[in-house]
Amino acid sequence: MDLLTTLSGSLMEGFFPAGWDLAKIDACVDSDPTTITVRQKSWHKNFQPVRCASLADFDMMLGHEIALTIKQARDAGQPAVMILPVGPMGMYRWAVYFLTEWNVSCDHVHGFNMDEWSDREGNTLPSTNTGSFQYAMEQAFYGPLGKLTVPKKQRNFATKKVLPTFAEKIGELRSKGGKLTTIFGIGRVCHIAFWEPHFAGEYASVNEWKQQTHRLGARLHPLTVEQNALTSFKSRTTHVPAFANTIGPGLFLGCDKIIGGADGVFGRGMQWQGLSLWMTLRHEPTPWIPSTFMPGQPGRLFFLQELAGPLQAECN
Repeated sequence: MDLLTTLSGSLMEGFFPAGWDLAKIDACVDSDPTTITVRQKSWHKNFQPVRCASLADFDMMLGHEIALTIKQARDAGQPAVMILPVGPMGMYRWAVYFLTEWNVSCDHVHGFNMDEWSDREGNTLPSTNTGSFQYAMEQAFYGPLGKLTVPKKQRNFATKKVLPTFAEKIGELRSKGGKLTTIFGIGRVCHIAFWEPHFAGEYASVNEWKQQTHRLGARLHPLTVEQNALTSFKSRTTHVPAFANTIGPGLFLGCDKIIGGADGVFGRGMQWQGLSLWMTLRHEPTPWIPSTFMPGQPGRLFFLQELAGPLQAECN
């Protein structure tokens, strides 16, 4: 007895994205957690999943990867074009540490925050709101860098006015030799940024879906709202906006490099991200599961080894 055998007639019927085959999704999970890094045909030859033994290791290793990418761009005399997430967050402290230790100025970095909370018209939270992604970035990354920080004019946030300019700005920087790096987490419903799986039903083809650069006032899936209630809003679902501004696959695909992170462990054996990680690595690429396209790009995905499982029931 499980969800697959009891779904009919339940309140869960019709809840998941229409393109999800739940049996196929469940089959993505291997009972042997050590197999999670076994290479798949859909992976880019230069894509690598990286197992992290602890959260401390995860934050440090991911932060080092970000800092190294910024340093390498500076050494090469190239703009560092970076799509940045708020979640995960712990790596920014280490990125600041390494950049400071190496005395690397970030005046060549152009930051593009991938999303922001909004209403249905795309109006966003003020930057002084502690729940806003702009506030989080200023506190975690731009501010602590001090004199080495990214110039304010090169910090781009996903507001109603600025988000529609991302594609043109990024294209111009890449035409000048800039390398595009997307740093990302994986959502409970396998979104990248807030590009949700149910958007797939709006497009006639995968190619049309891939061309979308952004969306204002994106309607979020209920699991996305609840994920953020648990991880960012101290369980207060009532404080989580139901809409967000977000970049689309037209920006988070076709990167020169990706740096991913999956750290969704609560402790005491509880977690929320294991299935999403297995889906990302094992399911064939489909717009109904946006994160499945990320292993098809060069780069690394850092993950807490606990997320690999075994994903078996354990009453907490």
